Amino acid sequence: MDNKRYITNGEGLPNWSNPISHAVVVNNMCFVSGQLSVNAEGKYVSGTILEEGKLAFSNFFSALKNAGFEKDDVVFIDIAFNDLKELPEINKLYMGLFPEGKRPARTIYQAEALPFGGKVKITGTAVKVLV
Repeated sequence: MDNKRYITNGEGLPNWSNPISHAVVVNNMCFVSGQLSVNAEGKYVSGTILEEGKLAFSNFFSALKNAGFEKDDVVFIDIAFNDLKELPEINKLYMGLFPEGKRPARTIYQAEALPFGGKVKITGTAVKVLV
C-alpha cells in the first residue's frame, strides 16, 4: 500500500511544467521541494534577496498548507542563496517568519547557480507530532 501523497498543484503554488512535486507527504512528515521566487504562472520573479526570499517562502508555506501542514510543523529549513554577503538579509527574513523559540533547524549555503538565475531557494521538512 502506498501511503505517500504527492502535492503537485494547489492553491498558492506555482503552476509550471517542471517534473516535480512541490511536496511529498509520508505518514506524519512533509518534505517540501526547493521553492523559488516563482509566481502563480510559473514565471521567475527577479528582485532583491528579500523580495525573492519572501516569494520563495510564500511558495514553501503554500506547499505545506496544501499538504495539510502548518508553519509550526516545520522542523528543518535549507536555504541556498547566491551570495553569502546577503546573510544578514536572509537572517532578517528568517527571524521575521520564525520567532525565537520556534525556529526550525537550518542549513544555509552559497549556491553557485540556482534555477532561473534565482537568488534564493527554500527547502524544508515538517512533522506533525503524533499523539
